[in-house]
Amino acid sequence: MPAQFKNPKGIAQPTGYTHVVRAGDFVYIAGQVARDEQGNVVGKDDFKAQAEQVFQNLQRCLTSAGATFKDVVKTNVYLTSYSTIPELREVRNRYFTGDPPASTLAVIPCLALREFLIEIEVIAYVGK
Repeated sequence: MPAQFKNPKGIAQPTGYTHVVRAGDFVYIAGQVARDEQGNVVGKDDFKAQAEQVFQNLQRCLTSAGATFKDVVKTNVYLTSYSTIPELREVRNRYFTGDPPASTLAVIPCLALREFLIEIEVIAYVGK
């Protein structure tokens, strides 16, 4: 089966990349940032609001591929401030229940736009 490329409804349409790629039993989701469906930045200067938007976008992406957060096996999380880790954990724990996935966390000076405070990419396994 060839790879399937999707840009789910409810998420700003990307330029130059695809939000969701399913290749065999794996689903790869591009880094999600705090953009609403129209492409507006959500929660400028509000980390928790941005984290909520990111996880909502991830949920839409997972759903479009027939997956849930329980199928996520790996996350890569990028933050612009170490001080936001407790808020990240609070929001993340509402979405990831049970065994947490493998995870990488990096704190970096900035993301694609200075307004972004968080970006998360995931890999999910949907095989039997």
